[in-house]
Amino acid sequence: MISRREFHRTLTAGALTGFTGSLLSALPRLQAEEEISKPSVPYIDIHTHIGQYTNPDKTLPAAELVKWMDANYIDKAVVLPLVSPESTLFLQPPELALAAANEFPDRLIPFCCYDPRHAKHVGSEALVRHLKRYKDLGAKGFGEHKVGLDFNDPLMMKVYAACEEVGLPLLFHIDTIRGKDEPGLPHLEEALVTFPKLTFIGHGPGWWASISGDIETLGGYPKGDVAPGGAIDHLMEKYPNIYGDLSAGSGNNAIARDPEFGREFLIRRQDRICFGTDYLAPDQVVPQFETLQKMKLPKEVEEKIFRGNAIRILDLS
Repeated sequence: MISRREFHRTLTAGALTGFTGSLLSALPRLQAEEEISKPSVPYIDIHTHIGQYTNPDKTLPAAELVKWMDANYIDKAVVLPLVSPESTLFLQPPELALAAANEFPDRLIPFCCYDPRHAKHVGSEALVRHLKRYKDLGAKGFGEHKVGLDFNDPLMMKVYAACEEVGLPLLFHIDTIRGKDEPGLPHLEEALVTFPKLTFIGHGPGWWASISGDIETLGGYPKGDVAPGGAIDHLMEKYPNIYGDLSAGSGNNAIARDPEFGREFLIRRQDRICFGTDYLAPDQVVPQFETLQKMKLPKEVEEKIFRGNAIRILDLS
């Protein structure tokens, strides 16, 4: 038998960027009750948080996140700040993500974030300077952009302009409270048209409900078969700068509610989807592992979704 920690050390020693399914299959099988099934390639998780979220009794330090990553075959993880009052009960500043990445530079990838209502007071040039500073400190993207404004509010558009100028991909949340839009996602489409050089990464109930063409609200977790004509397919077909983050209950629900459609969608949009969990508290259940395992995607599709797309989007070495 080989322990999870020994497995991780094997990954590190074997140059993770060149890790292949053949090496995984050659490793001794771990005890089933101790870990999930091994993926064809180690994951890069595009969506995690550290610190506190809404429960004051549950804190996730960076070291505990990395320990959880070791147990679940996750090579690297993006750590997302939360700075808007609508986003969480306990704010998570960019400095927290940067410090975590400094502590675990080979494992954690920091993003930065800035509330658009602050940008109102600092001006566009100052906002660009702030984001350049964060990028110089190691930030690879902007988010989680989870703000109680319309997605195309002028203040939001000001942030998108700064991210495009600085060259920071933006990971956003859409629902009925944060990043507000309408069925069909016209506000998001306006941003995609206005900022064609900015990479947008979609997340949240409103985004993932839009996988189906029959939605009436951007809240909740719709069940049942996916109807054709969803906004996500429409936008991905039309705009090369929009991607999807599979994290959280919303991401899992989108592909699991109609497994046949979900599998076809992931294959069809294999260049636009990134694996993510939204892991933010100890002992959190993450259904994506099992859902993706059951899909039995082609290995080349798994490589892109599990890690390749994140490497390309975030320019990881």
